[in-house]
Amino acid sequence: MILNFKVLILAVLFINILAEDYVINNKRFPADFMFGVATSAYQVEGGWNEDGKGVNIWDYFTHKNSSVIRDKNNGDIACDSYHKIKEDVALLKDLGVSHYRFSISWTRILPNGFRDEVNQKGIDYYKNLIRELKNNNIEPLVTLYHWDLPQFLEDLGGFFSNSLKVWFAEYARICFQAFGEDVKYWVTFNEPSSICNNGYGNGKSAPGIYNPGIGEYRCIHNLLNAHAAAYHVYDKEFRNNYNGKVTIVHSISYCQPKTNSSEDIEAADQKMQFNLGWMADPIYFGDYPEIMKTRIAKRSKLEGFIESRLPEFTKEQKERLKNTSDYFAVNSYDSYFGFAIPEPAIILPPSLDADSGVGGTMEGIGDGSFGMGKLLLWIKDRYNNPDMIITENGLMTQTETLEDDDRISMVKNCLSRFRDVMDEVNLLGYTLWSVMDNFEWTRGYTAKYGIYHVDFNNLNRTRTPKKSGEWYKQVIQTGCLTDICID
Repeated sequence: MILNFKVLILAVLFINILAEDYVINNKRFPADFMFGVATSAYQVEGGWNEDGKGVNIWDYFTHKNSSVIRDKNNGDIACDSYHKIKEDVALLKDLGVSHYRFSISWTRILPNGFRDEVNQKGIDYYKNLIRELKNNNIEPLVTLYHWDLPQFLEDLGGFFSNSLKVWFAEYARICFQAFGEDVKYWVTFNEPSSICNNGYGNGKSAPGIYNPGIGEYRCIHNLLNAHAAAYHVYDKEFRNNYNGKVTIVHSISYCQPKTNSSEDIEAADQKMQFNLGWMADPIYFGDYPEIMKTRIAKRSKLEGFIESRLPEFTKEQKERLKNTSDYFAVNSYDSYFGFAIPEPAIILPPSLDADSGVGGTMEGIGDGSFGMGKLLLWIKDRYNNPDMIITENGLMTQTETLEDDDRISMVKNCLSRFRDVMDEVNLLGYTLWSVMDNFEWTRGYTAKYGIYHVDFNNLNRTRTPKKSGEWYKQVIQTGCLTDICID
C-alpha cells in the first residue's frame, strides 16, 4: 500500500507539472515562416457527379447507408467549393496565408481510377484553382489522396491489392504532368493510419471493412509501396524540371509518459513507434520498427497464425522505400498519457492496441497542446532533424457560434508550443485545419473545425468569418501570438 501510494503521488505531481499555467511564447515567427490553411476534396468540393467525375468510396459509403454518418448527410454538395474558386481564393487572400493545402479528387481526374480515361474537365478545375492561387501569391500544397479512392478500384481490392502501387503511380504521373509546373509541395497520402485503421481495420469509415489486427497492416504495407512508387515517378521524371518536394502526411497524437518511471517512459516511446514509426520508419530507414516486428510476430504465433500479421518488405521494396520523403509533414491535434501495462491477453480478433502493449489515457490532459513541441523533438531525434511542416492542427467544436474563443485558445497554445522548440528543429510552416466548416466524415456537419462558418442550410453555402479567423489573420500579419513580441 505504501509503494502504491508513493506511485500515485508521483503521478499526480507529474500531471500537475504538465497542467501548470503555461506562458505563451512572445517570440515573433520568422518572416519566411509559412502560415496556411487546409481542406480536402470530398469535404469541401461537392459536385459529386458533375462534369464527368466518377464515384469514390465516400460517395458509395454515404449513399449506401446514411446511418453511418452522425447526421445522415454526405458530401454531395459540401461547401460547394467546386463552383466557388474565386470566392474561396479571395477569402484566402484576405487571410493573408502563404499556402493553401487542398487535395485532388482521384475520380475527378480519372473517373474509374485508370489512366485510360482522363477527364479533362477535372484537370481544368484544378488548373483554374491553382492559377487563381498563384495569381494571388498563394502557394498550393497539393495532396494526391485524401481518403477518396475510386469505387471501381475498391471493387478490385483497393488497398488490399498489390496493384495499388501501379494504379497510384499512374494517377500521380498524370497529376505531376498536369500541375507540376505550378506545384512545389506534394503529398502522396494523407494520414495512412486513418485510411487503414478506420477503413480496413475497425471498419468505421469508407470502405467499411472490418478486419482488425490484420487489415490495417496489409493496407499500410500496400500504401507505403504505392507512396514509394509515386515518389520515384516524380524523382525520375519531373524533379529536374520542376524541383518540387514530395512527402507523405503522418497523423499522430504525442504520447507523454504518465509518470517519470522508466517503465512509463519506455512504454510511451513504444507507443510512438507503433503509431508514427509504423509509417515513418519505412520511409526513412526502409523497414518497420524492430519493436513492431518482434511483438506482432510473437503475438501472431500465440494466436495461431502461421506467419506474422505484419507483412514483410522484400529487399527491393526496402531500398525503394528508404529516403522517400523530402520534408516531414505531420497532422496533430492533441496529446495523451501512455503507461506500462501487463502484456495483453491473447484474445481474437487481434488488435493494434493489444499489439502495442501500452496503456493510454487523456485524463488530466488539459487541452492536449502540451505535447506539440515534444512531438517535433521526437521526430527530430528519430529522423535526423528533417525539414517539417505542420499540415493540420486545429480544434473541433459542435456549435454554430462565431465567437469561438476556445478555438483561438487551443490554436494559440499549439502555435506557442511549436514556437518554443523552433530553435531546435527545422519547422518551416504551419497549416490550420480548416479554413471553413465542412463535411467531417462520419461526424457529418455536426463537427466544426473552420475559422469561417458555412451555412449548410443556405443553397449558396454562405461563408462568414469567425472570431478565430480574424485572430489568425492578425497572427499571420504580425507573426506574433502576444500583444508585444520580441524578434
